[in-house]
Amino acid sequence: MNEENRKKRNEARLLELHPTFRARIEKVIASLESKGFRPRIQDAWRSPEKQKKAFESGHSQLLFGFHNVTALDGAPDALAVDLVDDDSPLKPSKKYLLHLAATAEAEGLATGIRWGLPEELMAGVDAAIAAQDWNANVKVGWDACHVQPTDITVEQAKAGLRPEQAGQVV
Repeated sequence: MNEENRKKRNEARLLELHPTFRARIEKVIASLESKGFRPRIQDAWRSPEKQKKAFESGHSQLLFGFHNVTALDGAPDALAVDLVDDDSPLKPSKKYLLHLAATAEAEGLATGIRWGLPEELMAGVDAAIAAQDWNANVKVGWDACHVQPTDITVEQAKAGLRPEQAGQVV
């Protein structure tokens, strides 16, 4: 995708996100761009129908997840994105995935880089990030480009809470 179209796509997808989460993702994108990457939001908000297809095809383990969150009026208010490397969207480099994980974690977010890995392989990811060894030959989890908050659960989001409220009783 050319640069203009990538940026337009990101701008459009950012509008599908809850404002607090959007601000964090904007920082992640800016940080990755400053390192020479071209991050592209492949998916942000997903309809329940698209989520069901993702679940049935094995691309998600949830029938309702952070991608499906809506505002009270039903407008998209997603708390997840799939942030691919536009230069290699189908097979991102480990360098990109490690930078994405480190950058997301600095913003209080998590990626799927560790999902499905045994503890010893997760430790390898942790060590590579801690050492800033962006070229480490690590195994990555099954949804490494997925980014979501760490300060709220899917159940809380489904109940109407948002990251800035998750610790509060509403």
